[in-house]
Amino acid sequence: MPDGRVYPDNFSGWLYKWTNYIKGYQKRYFVLSNGLLSYYRNQAEMAHTCRGTINLAGAHIYAEDLFNFVVSNGSTQVFHLRAANEVERQRWVTALELCKANAIKLLELGDEEDVSRIDIVPYSRSLANKLKELQTRHELVVNHLSSFQRSISEIVIEGSEHDNALITISDKASMFKITAVDLSKACEEYLSLAQNQEKRWQQAIDFERQKRATLEESLETLAKQMNHLETRVRAQNKIPRSSSIRGHGRKLSQDLTLNTSEDESDNEFYDATDVTADISVNAPLISPSVSVSTTKFQSSNNARTEIEDGIDGTKANVVRIPSCKCPEIKMLLEGPSKNFFTGKKANIVLRDRIPEKPNIRLNLWSILKNCIGKELTKIPLPVNFNEPLSFLQRLTEDLEYSDILDRAAACTDSCEQLAYVAAFTVSSYANTTYRISKPFNPLLGETFECDRRSDLGWRSICEQVSHHPPASAQYAEHKDWVIWQDFSMTSKFRGKYIQIVPQGIAHLVFPKSGNHYTWRKVTTTVHNIIVGKLWVDQSGEMEITNHSNLDKCYLKYSAYSYFARDAPRKVSGQVVDSKRLVRYVINGTWDNKIEHSKIIEPIPLEEYHNAVKSGKVCPTSQPVLGWQKNPLPSGRDLMYGFSPMTCSLNAPVDGVAPTDSRLRPDQRCMEKGDFDNANAEKLRLEEKQRGKRHKHEALVAAARESGKPPPKGHEPVWFKKVFDEFSNRDIHVYRGNYWECRDIQEFSSCPDIY
Repeated sequence: MPDGRVYPDNFSGWLYKWTNYIKGYQKRYFVLSNGLLSYYRNQAEMAHTCRGTINLAGAHIYAEDLFNFVVSNGSTQVFHLRAANEVERQRWVTALELCKANAIKLLELGDEEDVSRIDIVPYSRSLANKLKELQTRHELVVNHLSSFQRSISEIVIEGSEHDNALITISDKASMFKITAVDLSKACEEYLSLAQNQEKRWQQAIDFERQKRATLEESLETLAKQMNHLETRVRAQNKIPRSSSIRGHGRKLSQDLTLNTSEDESDNEFYDATDVTADISVNAPLISPSVSVSTTKFQSSNNARTEIEDGIDGTKANVVRIPSCKCPEIKMLLEGPSKNFFTGKKANIVLRDRIPEKPNIRLNLWSILKNCIGKELTKIPLPVNFNEPLSFLQRLTEDLEYSDILDRAAACTDSCEQLAYVAAFTVSSYANTTYRISKPFNPLLGETFECDRRSDLGWRSICEQVSHHPPASAQYAEHKDWVIWQDFSMTSKFRGKYIQIVPQGIAHLVFPKSGNHYTWRKVTTTVHNIIVGKLWVDQSGEMEITNHSNLDKCYLKYSAYSYFARDAPRKVSGQVVDSKRLVRYVINGTWDNKIEHSKIIEPIPLEEYHNAVKSGKVCPTSQPVLGWQKNPLPSGRDLMYGFSPMTCSLNAPVDGVAPTDSRLRPDQRCMEKGDFDNANAEKLRLEEKQRGKRHKHEALVAAARESGKPPPKGHEPVWFKKVFDEFSNRDIHVYRGNYWECRDIQEFSSCPDIY
């Protein structure tokens, strides 16, 4: 097992790696070295066999729950790993992130050598040795020059004209020339060596400077947090202690004011209600006698800290809630924009049917025959495998059951609200049972708007922000909630099935309560790719976190199995508070309904799992329906399995941006049943996008040759790439102004993609 110290370039230990559904997690020995994560069956294999390796320079690293984490290279290689405990998992994640950062720095430096391990002593020794060689050659040159001069002097003085004297002079001159040339080459070697060492030393100095700056920033942040904590505890120590409080445990309401440092004087804290305190007047700065239970501290732009305790007052648990320094994310946390209430509403067209899918048989051999001799990247996939929707419209489908969020916004209990949020996350998979066709891949810069304020109370905007790797961003707002997500994914082809592993993260905020939730989607598997009828399954674990008070919900999507006793497509989970007590249990299926029940007497999560394993039943209230799937229209098979809301997504709407998915010619032709023109338009759009990329690559190459800065690549129009402190990764968030531009029809910044 790794110790408490983290060595980012030399880290090893035992982990459990997911293999398959039969064997499950298997114990493997993992080694982290030189920016690579490798694993072996045992330590003896390290000398001759490596079972798998991932380069961390372009890897995605994220934790799934307390023990599990995932390392993916963004293509076809994914390690699902499990540690023995939470501490060990955090050590591994920290080591992987540090090693990834070092690997990225090395790529930027363009040198394969690890600058963090540069040892100056060998380089200094090599320079000293080369300098000694120069001194030796210099002495030889001086000696030969003196001998040559003596020979000439003898001839001049004695007047000797013998042939022997001339031969001697010629030999002396030759030796002098040879030693002089040798000295010149040695000087060039010394200069080259010195220049190379100077480059390495400069890299090492820059690396150390960057480490120092990072350390100084971390220490400054730590000092501020410590100052906040000390100020809070001192404020608590000023609360008068009385026997009535200690004897009867009455609840007090005190105004807790934080006096922060001058550079954070703009930070604002609000009072905490229902405070139970048992504090000694002469208590130390941080003492086990401190017992404070706070419901919530709100801050507009600084780190928030909660101090929570059990009823007995035996210990204090300090919880640090992530701060938010990004102005774009701060804007989203404040709730819907002013234009949401004052902007023009779109004249949407609602429909519950679309033209039926034509019965066109796909001749795979004719497709392959026409592709002979073509480049693999230029082989178009026919629209027969698609549905007449863009993936941006698929993202908007997640809001079909937005009424769940309306009910969640009305909840006063944060745990009950979290149960409804969990039901909403499950509802996004409701129609995937019958949706076996893939949506159109959005073009770079493609957008999709959906304004349903008139009937559902929300509006949404999506944009394709990256093409390699594909990434989509969404922002939706309602008067009671705001949701945004940055969605990317990796896929794995396993022969009989394809797995789609989401990499993005979704955010949900209720401005009135300040509750802020995040989650990641689970893995989608499409079975029977080669032979048989296609069917879709959802599997994996989802963790929903409330960053305002650290309540969490753990959902498990059970994979379908012929031998399982549970119902197919089962979803189960628990809502736990910040003290790890189970408050609600969740049960249902992702294709039908989700219910939640309140635990009568909350118990720790570990005890709940033990009770479930032993067959005990925890007393709960009557189940409450969190979500119920809407009935699908008749003839859904002829309409690609679309729901009524899905049928309306591609209905024409006036005033949309010129990059809107409704205006895609190939998608529109397919909806009308004209597959031939749809394939032709699809090929034209792909060639146009590919031509733009090649043109940009040529400009970049030309700029490099001329020494000029390369031109900027594509930048999203309505979204901006920022660092998300809640997920510790870069995401694209809404930068605003789309709806304002729509009201005045100002879309000059949109690219020409159709």
